[in-house]
Amino acid sequence: MNLRTFRETAWNGLWKQNTGLVQLLGLCPILAVSTSVVNAVSLGLATVVVMAVSSFAVASLRNFIPYEIRIPVFVLIIAALTTVVDLAFNAYLHDLYLVLGIFIPLIVTNCIVLARVEAYAAKNDPVSSTVDGVMMGLGLVCVLAVLGGIRELVGNGTLLSGIEMIVPGTSPILVFDEDYPGFLLGILPPGAFFALGCLIALSNWLRSRAGARKAARPAAADEPAAASAQP
Repeated sequence: MNLRTFRETAWNGLWKQNTGLVQLLGLCPILAVSTSVVNAVSLGLATVVVMAVSSFAVASLRNFIPYEIRIPVFVLIIAALTTVVDLAFNAYLHDLYLVLGIFIPLIVTNCIVLARVEAYAAKNDPVSSTVDGVMMGLGLVCVLAVLGGIRELVGNGTLLSGIEMIVPGTSPILVFDEDYPGFLLGILPPGAFFALGCLIALSNWLRSRAGARKAARPAAADEPAAASAQP
């Protein structure tokens, strides 16, 4: 993989084909776990690990996997890696493991992972597939971090709530006063839909604005050339 391909893959995963804003895949964990930055980013990073390693494994074994049974084999690989991540959370981050609960094992059924394995890793080399898995996962982490930050800030008036489960002795950032009553809708599922909808709308606006600027550049460049060609 050369530098140009790496940049295209990174841009594709982080923005152009962002799984949360463009493809709208894996909405169940995005909406359910994004009540705080810590919970959202933790599940996102776990998904990144599974996506990266499963993409590498599938790309390495793709010539040995019969086409007819590829989906069960892909799911088996993803399930094995998810089990490793689940046990690691239980062993080293037990408090966070109890908070995330069933959503760590549900990475197996997350359509983001299976979609990238089927669409990219099964057709490309291991290095490119691993980079694609990492970048697609990081794109999801970015969305989860922003969504979790918005919901936590609006709902509780804090940021990084639960950070003590990862780094003992630390405490969350109190953004608003202690008397802040909180906005219950922010941490409820409907609040997740509203916040995600706003993020998608902002993303679409930025894309349309960038497209309009790109379309206007050739027209602006042609005007001086046309003026100089006139007698």
